[in-house]
Amino acid sequence: MASSKEYLAFILGQLSELEEIAYRSMMGEFIIYYRGKIVGGIYDDRFLVKPVKAAIRYMPTAPYELPYEGAKEMLLVEEVENKEFMTGLFHAMYEELPTPKPKKKK
Repeated sequence: MASSKEYLAFILGQLSELEEIAYRSMMGEFIIYYRGKIVGGIYDDRFLVKPVKAAIRYMPTAPYELPYEGAKEMLLVEEVENKEFMTGLFHAMYEELPTPKPKKKK
């Protein structure tokens, strides 16, 4: 099941206090970027983030879920209604997120 553009718009609205939020559509789902780093994504209208230590500390009871078959587990963000919580989560996670690899020139 693909994610809806309405849910994407809702999540982006919840993150509107942050600068440099971007997304990319991928196979009916959406990858969410913060300041150039992948934070997580929207999969089947669920907002999942990478399980970096800061995210685990910030959401100690968050369940692990698979974004799709064959993927690594991610953390389900259950407090998507809380804009302040979402902003704090992204701030907490940013430093631990891997820097994207530079694109190879052909």
